[in-house]
Amino acid sequence: MHEPLIGVTTYLEPAARWGVWELPAAVLPSAYPQLVQRSGGTAALLPPDDPAKAAAVVARMDGLVIAGGADVDPGLYGAERDFRTGPPAHARDTWEVALLRAARAAGTPVLGICRGMQLLNVAMGGTLTQHVDGHAGPFGKTGVLGEHSVTPVPETLYASLVPEETSVPTYHHQAVDRLAPGLVVSAHAADGTVEAIELPGAQWVLGVQWHPEMGDDLRIMRALVAAAARRGAAVTPA
Repeated sequence: MHEPLIGVTTYLEPAARWGVWELPAAVLPSAYPQLVQRSGGTAALLPPDDPAKAAAVVARMDGLVIAGGADVDPGLYGAERDFRTGPPAHARDTWEVALLRAARAAGTPVLGICRGMQLLNVAMGGTLTQHVDGHAGPFGKTGVLGEHSVTPVPETLYASLVPEETSVPTYHHQAVDRLAPGLVVSAHAADGTVEAIELPGAQWVLGVQWHPEMGDDLRIMRALVAAAARRGAAVTPA
């Protein structure tokens, strides 16, 4: 039986440097594909592309991960830009919304990480709080992850995977405001911030606000890979 093929979205940056080269690049921290690999899957990187191709791309994947990254454009949920909101990543927004909708239509398992969770909520009709304090790492330090506890909501998918309160690696300043229709909250931080959301029912769809790729707990990614394997087996002709 083949390892499930898990598509992972990437950044699109105007310049990245390696060796003597500095060029526009599609990039992703290696912790993302390594988390997929450590959890029994094969990672395929999905840089921004024509949204019209999303359904065809999703059809070739067993599972989908929407990775972290830039703030979601507030125009997608009808809000004015807060001065603390970062510059938009239009190519990522349109591509990843198309991927999420294609995955939803196809029944493909989905995991949204940080921005990915926020975009999942927006793509399904929810809104975001554009700035929260205390979730973006140690005070006064940029590019350093923080850590805080999250508490699962009983009788949710997330609680079935991680039933206890856990400390998670975190770096974000935006969060779910109005929850999208059909989604439910499955974990909170101590301050009430929504830390995980999911879609009840047969399709495996989960979003987490933190960065599991930066920790050692494989339970969430292993569950995505297992769901992708089940779906792959179900759609593969005998």
